[in-house]
Amino acid sequence: MGEKRKRFWRRLGWAALFVLAAGFALLMSLNQYVKNKAEEKILSAEEAAALDADCILVLGCGVREDGTPSHMLEDRLLQGIALYQAGAAGKLLMSGDHGSVDYDEVNLMKAFAIERGVPSEDIFMDHAGFSTYESMVRAKEIFQVKRVIVVSQKYHLYRALYLAECMGMEACGVASDPRSYRAQAYREIREIAARAKDMVWSILQPDPAYLGEPIPISGNGDVTNDKA
Repeated sequence: MGEKRKRFWRRLGWAALFVLAAGFALLMSLNQYVKNKAEEKILSAEEAAALDADCILVLGCGVREDGTPSHMLEDRLLQGIALYQAGAAGKLLMSGDHGSVDYDEVNLMKAFAIERGVPSEDIFMDHAGFSTYESMVRAKEIFQVKRVIVVSQKYHLYRALYLAECMGMEACGVASDPRSYRAQAYREIREIAARAKDMVWSILQPDPAYLGEPIPISGNGDVTNDKA
């Protein structure tokens, strides 16, 4: 009996290793597929400035406790504003997390752009961009975007552009990576799983947490204001 138990556990161990190896190979294959699909859609700022997109979509991320943007968010905003000023699109769409009174990415993003000379009416806020997937669904369904320039750090752009295309938008992206960021290695690893997850989401296409009535991006961005 002792020898049979050893053989059983040995076979079980090999089976577990096989499953883990197969799962890892699948994860890496999906990751590479998403990257390959989006690679050619990442443009320089100069190339994007020559386009006539419906809007520049700036994806939100961390806000500090003192109410200032994190370095990553600041760099996304500066790149988005530069593209707007270069004529790449006439509207900015700030999409981020405003899921509670105490945490608000999008009003900060709009105020940041206004302080740098962008007219308020040219800035739309998506208060329910809780994830990259939800930002893309809502850009298409709520804001009626057809042609979009997405701004984020390059590691994130692959997934964002893949999702944008899956939602039926004509999309390109401009990377905002003027400096190094803390814990970037962790983000790169986490992004591998996120790309695979959002590839599945793009197939199933579940509804986001919130939808609602259309707010065409061709209109006045002040209709998205929630503060006096």
